[in-house]
Order: sequence, then C-alpha cells, then structure tokens
Amino acid sequence: MRKLLTLVWLLVLAAPAFAAPKDYTLASPDGKLSVKVVVGDDIRYTLTHGQTVLLENAQVAMKMTDGVVFGAGDKVRKAVRKSVDQTLLPVVYKKNEVRDHYNELTLQFKEFNLIFRAYDAGVAYRFVSVLKGAREVAAEQADFAFPADWTGFIPYVRDFDENDFTRQYWNSFENLYVHIPLSQWDKRRLAFLPLVVEEPSGLKVCITESDLTDYPGLYLYNGDHDNVLTADFAPYPKVVEQGGHNMLQGVVKARENYIAKIDGPTSFPWRIVVVSENDKELTDNDLVWLLGAPSDPTVDYSWIKPGKVAWDWWNDWNLYGVDFEAGINNETYKYYIDFAAKYGIEYVILDEGWAVNLQADLFQVIPEIDLPMLSKYAQERGVGLVLWAGYWAFNRDMEAVCKHFSEMGIKGFKIDFMDRDDQEMVRFYRDAARTAAKYHMFCDFHGAFKPSGLHRTYPNVLNYEGVHGLEQLKWGIFDPSTGAFDQVTYETVVPFIRMLAGPLDYTQGAMRNGSFASYRSVNSEGMSQGTRCRQLAEYVIFESPFNMLCDSPSNYLREPECTRFIADCPTVWDETVALEGKIGEYCAIARRKGDAWYVGAITNWDRRDMTLDLSPILGDGAWQMEVFKDGLNAEKAARDFKHETVAVPEGSKVSFHMASGGGWVAIIRK
Repeated sequence: MRKLLTLVWLLVLAAPAFAAPKDYTLASPDGKLSVKVVVGDDIRYTLTHGQTVLLENAQVAMKMTDGVVFGAGDKVRKAVRKSVDQTLLPVVYKKNEVRDHYNELTLQFKEFNLIFRAYDAGVAYRFVSVLKGAREVAAEQADFAFPADWTGFIPYVRDFDENDFTRQYWNSFENLYVHIPLSQWDKRRLAFLPLVVEEPSGLKVCITESDLTDYPGLYLYNGDHDNVLTADFAPYPKVVEQGGHNMLQGVVKARENYIAKIDGPTSFPWRIVVVSENDKELTDNDLVWLLGAPSDPTVDYSWIKPGKVAWDWWNDWNLYGVDFEAGINNETYKYYIDFAAKYGIEYVILDEGWAVNLQADLFQVIPEIDLPMLSKYAQERGVGLVLWAGYWAFNRDMEAVCKHFSEMGIKGFKIDFMDRDDQEMVRFYRDAARTAAKYHMFCDFHGAFKPSGLHRTYPNVLNYEGVHGLEQLKWGIFDPSTGAFDQVTYETVVPFIRMLAGPLDYTQGAMRNGSFASYRSVNSEGMSQGTRCRQLAEYVIFESPFNMLCDSPSNYLREPECTRFIADCPTVWDETVALEGKIGEYCAIARRKGDAWYVGAITNWDRRDMTLDLSPILGDGAWQMEVFKDGLNAEKAARDFKHETVAVPEGSKVSFHMASGGGWVAIIRK
C-alpha cells in the first residue's frame, strides 16, 4: 500500500501551481486553539494552542483512480464560516446533555469541499466530494506533522509479519501501548487509533476519527520523517473467503489497488485532533460522539435498555454446589438466569457454543440448548437473553437472523471476529446496527475496531471491544521485566486513550484477584491483576452501557457486598466529571445518576495516597458516602477490602489510600 501512496503524492507534488498560496484561520470558541489552513500548490494546516505549535504544515489530500486529486493546485471558490452553540440530548451516553459548541470553516473548491471545525477540546476536518457518479478512492493523505521528536503512547497492531506488511490489516485491535519517542517508532509497523502524543510542557494531542460508516479505518505509521505520522488504509477486499476461527471470519485473499468505492457526493470521515491541557481532560471528551452522524430523529429508540449482563465464557461455565453438570446446557443457563433475576441484572448472554460449531449457521442450535424455552424462562423472571454470533454466521443473512430471534424474544447480539476495518467491514457494522435496530435489538461489537461515531448514529450500538480486555488474563503470562500482560498499568492508560473514542467491552468484575506477585493465568478459574476494589472501581471508570459480570454466579453468590454494588451500579449516566489523572499512573472519575454520585479511582502498581476535591460537584449540604477501599492486607491478599458508610468531610475533600494495583470507589448520597 505504501508504494501506491508514494506514487499518489509524487503526482500531487507534480501538479501545476494555479496561484500564490492563500491562508485561512479558524479559532476555537475560547480562542486557545487556532488552525491556519494554507491553500496553494497543496493544502496544509498548522495547529497551535496559545503560542505552542502542535502540528506544523500537515498536508491533506485525496486521489481518485481516474486521476482527480483533491488538494493539488486547487483554487478556493468560496470560504464559508459559521458558529454553532447548541445542547444535544443523547439516547445512550455518559451524560444526558452534550454541549455542541464550535466554529466552522468550509473551503469550497470545484470538485470538493474541505471543512474544518474548531472546538475548545480539539479540531477536526473532513473532505466532502461533490463529484457525480461512481468512483474509487486510490489513496488519502492525512499527515500529522509534529514540530519535534515528542513522545507517544503507540498501540502497534499486534499481528505483525515482517515479510507481509498487509498482514497488519487483519487484526483484533487488542493492544498494549509502548511509550516511546516518535523517532523510535518501528517503521515496519502500523498503529491504530486513538493514539496520544505528548508535548513537552504537558499538553496532549490525541488523534482519532469519527463518522466512519462506509470507508476504511485510519492507521498511522512513521515513514521517512520521524516527527510526521502518516495515514494508511486497508485496500478494498477483492477476494474474501470463509475461514479463520471456527470458519466464522472473512479472510481476505486478495485486495484491490484502491481503498474505497464511492457513488455520487460523499462526506468522508472526520479526522480528529483532540488537545488537552492536562491528562484528566482526555477521560471526558465528547468529540467522537459529537462528530458522529446524528441518529434519525423520526425513529423511536426508547426501547433501548442498557444494563448489566451475566457472562458465561470468562468463568468457563464454572458453577459449583449445584445438582447438575455445568456447561453449555439448559440447566446451566437457567442457573445464570436465576442469579441475574436475584440481583436485578438485566441480561444473560449465551456466548460461543450454543450454535453448532463449524457451520457458521445461527439457525443450527446444539441439542443441549432449547432457546425458546430459555427465552421464555428469562422473560418470566425479568431477564433478557443476548446471543453471541460469529461475523460470518451473522452476515450471511442478518435480516433473517434478526427477525427470527427478535420474535423469540432475544434482545441483542454480541457479534465477534470481524477483525478488519476495510471499507467492506466498516459497512457491515453500519448494516448490522441498522438491521438490528429495525427489530429492536442491540449490538455489542466484539473482535472490533474502535468506536468511530456509529454509537451516536445508531444508539442501539452499546459497546465495542477494540481493547486488550480482562479476557486476556485467562491465558496471559505476566512478565514484569517486559511489561507483557501488565494489565494494571494498561488499565491506567485505557481511560485516557481508547475510552476517548467511546464505550468499551472490557468485561471486568473478577472475584479472584491477584497481586503483583500472586497473579496466575488459569483458564477455568480466571483471575484479575490488582485488588478487588480495583475491579469495583472499574464499573465507574470504564464507560460501558452493556457491562458484563465476568465471573461465575457461584463466586458472586459468595460475595454479596461486592455483587450488590456491581449489580446496582448504573451503566449510563446523567453527568460525567474528570477528577484527576495521569496516563499510565492513576485515574479518578465521578459520574452522577439521579441524586447519587459514583466516584471511582484506580492506580498502577504504585501505592498511592489521593485527595479528591468533590466540592465542585457536591456543593453545600451533608452527604453520606458508601465506600469500598483496599484492605490493610490487599497487597498480599488482593481480595481484602473494607466496606463502610461514612460522612463526607466538611469541605468535601476526600482522602484515601490505594494499595499497589489498587482501587477505591464510593457512592455518595444526601
């Protein structure tokens, strides 16, 4: 793909100059961010925060296979400006109101428009083609040119083959981050989004995208210039065959010499550059949601019901103290349903195994499972069933699948093993969301790329994976010398980077907890890294409208205090406030539901004393605080915790200690 890009940009540079360069400036509403767009032989922009240059002469362009190039010697016909300040009301989100406040500049050319928006929290731009007819996009240039060799948190694609660069386009989007100077980027490797780069004074730049519904996802690589990150895209699939995990994946055998097909006027995805003055701001940023296409206002989405789900796969269907053999069978799932009903948990999921293996056919159910009976049994107890579905099985006839199972009373699907983000696969996400919504069903995309605004367009998209989740600890070997499977440190990075893009299917809730020294991977009896209170705090820290209880109901029944907290913790919120945080070290977030505030904090492997000033959110009055905090022996016995109810101190400054790998969580009420 890089050879094609090189050819494209050589053609761009060879384009004739039409006029002397002309520049246009756009500022954020608060005036702190400014983007200067220069149009001449090419199109470049410079982004500054105050007097600090963040991106310098970053080039943008796009080329069609028929030779049309956006961004080579084009002349601006008209520049249109507007300002917007409005309040939006999400259907499902981390807050019930979102302020949409920006200044916009549209540069109109003969064949396309280039739109820039400046928010207080960042800037974004997109191309809009006004060409008629069908075309193919050969390549897109999106450079992020930093002025110096700054340091970044880089999520390399894990599935890397140095002999086959294109192998990286097929990956699960589960990653650990490397924290390195840009000059040390492995130039053979791609990274996916979001990605954060640190300016020396403390400013952070986070790159991601939104309104991605019919175009390939954006990767970044570091090519010939250490400080310039350049876009790369998976070429359009030419030959796709059924294969991969249990014959449930679409394996690309050949690709075209272009990245996307378009037909008529087309709005391309937003390229987003988030800018934060401190790390904590990254944990409460709305730009990806704001730049997603709005949902259809004529469609009633009031049927969507976010909530918790009892999950079977992570705990390996490992029940005990029961009078039946646990496994993928009716009695096991009735037990899960009874557990969910006891605690008011909204859903139970049937993960992989309920459909006949290797058939990729969701209408072939194993004889041990009676789905109509289980669905009825669950509904009678106020619990909904959700089905796991492999990509190929769901995609072969999603209309029939959704119709059939919705009539049975199934509430949604966890769709897995997509493992691509070329245009064909991105289009599948959109079509799956739209089809599921037609039948009042929701989607949890597992084996998925990062959220890119679709959860605004189709609010029935509740979760995405695209994260190195707790499931990895069923088999991961922790090597402290290399950081491999250091989930505790990773969990203090995720809220600032991956979660900025949107909700994540992380699947916390382990009741077996390991310290730095005691953690072991056991497939049938999964263990988390860090303390019990850390697991509880993650239900507040991580944004997840469809939030799983990963452990066995048998284990939860032995832990009533923790289970009650998890079951009662909301999954969507009225308000979110970033309290404190530093990437890779610690994070504290407050979220409000109704009259109650939930506050969660986690630390890395360092013991940490923290004081949170809650006066801005609590205001005046007397408040009571139900607290779960690390016990005195939590660093040896990670399950050790203390549960107590105390008064919020006068002045609303709350102090607490977190053990190594620890956490702290509170529910605050008047």
